[in-house]
Amino acid sequence: MSIPGLDAWLSTAAGRYVLDWEQRQLDAAVPDVFGFHALQLGLPQGDFLRANRIPLRLKAGEYGAVDLLCNCAALPFASLSTDLVVLPHVLEFSDEPHQILREVERILIPEGQVIIIGFNPLSLWGLKRKLDCSDEFPWNGSYLSLTRLKDWLKLLSFEVDRGQFGCYIPPVEQLKWVQRWQFIETAGNRWWHFSGGVYVLRAIKRVHGMHLITPNWRNKSVRAKALRPIAQKEGHGR
Repeated sequence: MSIPGLDAWLSTAAGRYVLDWEQRQLDAAVPDVFGFHALQLGLPQGDFLRANRIPLRLKAGEYGAVDLLCNCAALPFASLSTDLVVLPHVLEFSDEPHQILREVERILIPEGQVIIIGFNPLSLWGLKRKLDCSDEFPWNGSYLSLTRLKDWLKLLSFEVDRGQFGCYIPPVEQLKWVQRWQFIETAGNRWWHFSGGVYVLRAIKRVHGMHLITPNWRNKSVRAKALRPIAQKEGHGR
């Protein structure tokens, strides 16, 4: 299975522009996530885990050059087994986006992280999707607003940690127009922050009632002092 038109679109100036922006955001976002298992679901054309240092990093999905072919709505991974999951444009091109999020929540460890990349419906790209009747990628997706996505994440006990908008230029296809509109990136990020064509959202799985166990250095210090006189007495008695 593959997404019709995806490879063709990624070969266009607009497709390369979007993929390059997303790659830069993920290169900056994943280095500080640690653990043992990291997973990228979908869009194998991008290597969104390349800057991460987790030992086992896998690409999985329903098509393409992945390490594991699988149904994203029924992941073949054990519960509580994964530290980081990246979802690049998976939810808006799936018939079961909420089920995919449930599966991600299932396999993530407590305090595990999910990073979601999606097209913003409240943008020029979202407007293009409403007006385009070609049924071609990426205009054939069901774009999810951040408000809706945050509601879903909250229901699954995720806490939104941070987010970033980008790709403010109009959805033009030709390279010359992509280059001419580059100036709007800085202005858009400053003045029209929520109108970026693409967003990256990070969320953390919270488990209510769970407390992280940390070393009790204060008690350790008290115990060390309590033992000191005994050691001194033994020294004097020799």
